[in-house]
Amino acid sequence: MPDAWVNVAAAQAGRRLFAGRWTAIVMTLRLLLLLGLMFSVAWSGPARAAGDRFALVIGNAKYPDAEAPLKEPINDARDLTDELKRDGFAVETLENASGDTMRRALERLYGKIKPGSVALVFFSGFGIQSNRTSYMVPVDAQIWQEADVRRDGISLEQVLGEINSRGAGVKIALLDASRRNPYERRFRTASAGLAPVIAPSGTLVMYSAALSSVVSDTGRDRSLFVQELLKEIRVPDLTAEETLNRTRVGVTRASRSEQVPWISSSLAEDFSFVPGAAGTRPTQSVENTPVPQPTPAPTPTASPTPAPLPPPPLPPTPPQPPAPRVDPPPAPPAPPAPPVPTPAPTNTPTANLPAPPQDPLADDPTIKSLTAKIAANPDDVSALYRRGQVYASKGAYALAIKDFDDTIRINPKDVEALNNRCWARTVAGELQAALRDCNEALRLRPNFVDALDSRGLVNLKSGATKNAIADFDAALKVNPRLTSSLYGRGLAKQRNGAAQEGALDIANAKAMDPNIVREFEGYGVR
Repeated sequence: MPDAWVNVAAAQAGRRLFAGRWTAIVMTLRLLLLLGLMFSVAWSGPARAAGDRFALVIGNAKYPDAEAPLKEPINDARDLTDELKRDGFAVETLENASGDTMRRALERLYGKIKPGSVALVFFSGFGIQSNRTSYMVPVDAQIWQEADVRRDGISLEQVLGEINSRGAGVKIALLDASRRNPYERRFRTASAGLAPVIAPSGTLVMYSAALSSVVSDTGRDRSLFVQELLKEIRVPDLTAEETLNRTRVGVTRASRSEQVPWISSSLAEDFSFVPGAAGTRPTQSVENTPVPQPTPAPTPTASPTPAPLPPPPLPPTPPQPPAPRVDPPPAPPAPPAPPVPTPAPTNTPTANLPAPPQDPLADDPTIKSLTAKIAANPDDVSALYRRGQVYASKGAYALAIKDFDDTIRINPKDVEALNNRCWARTVAGELQAALRDCNEALRLRPNFVDALDSRGLVNLKSGATKNAIADFDAALKVNPRLTSSLYGRGLAKQRNGAAQEGALDIANAKAMDPNIVREFEGYGVR
């Protein structure tokens, strides 16, 4: 073979070998790039992936037992839904949901959760505490006694426990449900507001108001709580705890400390609703205190600026010698007091005179808190009404009546306060005044079942048994399971001569509520 041919063949073979090696290098680089992309997706973190953030948002406004639909829950639920979707949550939103609808939606939420997921539940509507447990109330709940709360309500603790059992890493519950609801006055014990929650580790819970307190309806289209919450959620790169603490401060400031949200946290990891795009964080922190200080808005910067060093400590101030005491000049002697005529002796010893009336429950924590609110604002109708309820539940009927007096003075058409005063006056033996209150409540709201039940008790105690039977009949047509009306009707029938019918009512009432006899004995009815 000529040398030229050999050289050409060798060159061609070298080019083929180089081309093969280059192809292998290119394929290797492509494979490494693909693997890098796969790993970057796989290790981007569960809190950053939209598919691992799940939320159930519920706004319940139309409760048949309420005088009118609530204005805030639907708008609040829609606004929060939009924000959470922007923050990467997969959101299901319910409006005016029944119990079955809420339970099915919760089951869907449980089914989506994977280990390490973020799960959030927001509820706006009526909430009730019973036996120190907080319940979210569906719109179709039939609540006439506390046992009905456990049947028809949805326990917040059970929801958080189920979310935790599915492996969620971050569990958040936001409840705007501390409202004066139409159910609490049906119970003979104080049950307003929400109770502290026993939540699993990794949980952040926030109520729109303090424990066992209620917020009066403002008539606005959106709640102060959700307005402040949305404002703080939109601040980039705050942790969830910082977001809710800032929300609490904002609500407290805007309401002038009349509404102070409650927070409980056991988060074990940092979580942010909106991770910061530039990596900057606000430099102003919010302290966890109900008396807020003004918080300046964060100023965006191109790069993080190191915090300034704290100033050196000041030298200790030397103790100052005490100022010499200067005694004031003695006051001139007072003129002798004129003689006081000695009253004629009476047959009543001084030791037997009644002591001036005092508040025997002044040290009760709930009463003390409400009294402080009333001292700051004597026309705080919500605090007056609530304190009256607490007094009545503890048997301090004179104090309860006084608070209901003030509530009705501020709003003469408050049928709930009229009914409560009717009931308290009945127990206290002020039967004629009680009858006027119940009649006025029923004039303002015909067929108001609570007032019918209270007026039946008035008539029963005053001996008007036929009128009592008529009132209890009317109440039982609205709610056949109202044990107080059933037991009261039984007593009225027996006193009216229908012994067997009365005994049947009494037996049925005792089967539904074994404590009903003791309850009526407390009213002075046997």
